[in-house]
Amino acid sequence: METMVKVGAVAVIAALCAVMVKGTARQMSLALSLAAAAVILGLALGALEDVVAMAEDLRDMAGLSPAVVAPVLKTVGIAILTHIAAQVCKDAGEGGIAAVTETAGTALSLCAALPLLRAVLDTVSALL
Repeated sequence: METMVKVGAVAVIAALCAVMVKGTARQMSLALSLAAAAVILGLALGALEDVVAMAEDLRDMAGLSPAVVAPVLKTVGIAILTHIAAQVCKDAGEGGIAAVTETAGTALSLCAALPLLRAVLDTVSALL
């Protein structure tokens, strides 16, 4: 809860500053938005570490191989980064770059998930 209050405060203050600056210096507004995003991501990293630790604990309890859980975590990470990058591009008025970024993120997510698909196919073929 405390972290979210910090995130909200940084977001609101940065948004207000960006709106005030946008009319006179659009580039400065974008730089301010990127700096705020970096600060917010830095604040959220602690929570992401907790999520990864919990996923590892669940993996150990379920007796799953790291090769099964790692692609899931990679895919989630790719999705988060893709969304952020695409939104920044859209805010900068570069809708085409945002669309290509989303397409690349989708392709990279599929590539990251291939080991998981391979593990599923190996398990199914072992059962047959």
